[in-house]
Amino acid sequence: MLIDVKSLYKIYNEGQESEVRALDGVSLGIDRGEFVAIIGQSGSGKSTLMNILGCLDIPTYGDYHLDGVDVTERTDTQLAHIRNKQIGFIFQGYNLIPALNVWENVELPLLYQGVLGSKRRDLVEHALERVNLLDRAKHKPTEMSGGQQQRAAIARAIATRPPIIMADEPTGALDSRTGKHVLEILHGLHDEGSTVILITHDNGIAATAERVVRLSDGRIIYDGSREGAFT
Repeated sequence: MLIDVKSLYKIYNEGQESEVRALDGVSLGIDRGEFVAIIGQSGSGKSTLMNILGCLDIPTYGDYHLDGVDVTERTDTQLAHIRNKQIGFIFQGYNLIPALNVWENVELPLLYQGVLGSKRRDLVEHALERVNLLDRAKHKPTEMSGGQQQRAAIARAIATRPPIIMADEPTGALDSRTGKHVLEILHGLHDEGSTVILITHDNGIAATAERVVRLSDGRIIYDGSREGAFT
């Protein structure tokens, strides 16, 4: 199993009157090559879960094994290395660096990995071609539309060819036509073998996934096929 979490808790202000259980005993397994939507309203715990699955945060209690590695015992430096090797992130806010052009934004994670010149150029070019953005390589993010910025963010996420793509509300800031295009890119990546985890509050977007996990008050209340998720 690629992702295996058991009895995951994320508790803020534990033991105090203001205690909040953002995650309250979540257990979840995701196999390599799945396309999973994690859905829930604001405050349901879905973003907290993504942050832990993405090694951006650690749980208060519980076990998390990523590709057989216990990540709950890793240092911040080790977690950063795992993130860079295993996971490509796509965020609603794009998170592009305004001072860098598109090529440089996509190249950045490869520089962190120490990928050398010609191979790095090939990977950046392939990623930009994959999202049909090579002709915008020298543009700054502020010179592009929201859809183009999101495609640049996808190119950055896939440049290192990570096995896992985590997309947090990737269509949230886009019009419906552009959002549909972004989802098509994600499904194309899945068809090529990527494991895709899509975080959303939108039933229509979640329904495009093979499997739906619904969170409420930090707990999983549904985990199964999309056919049974919205009845």
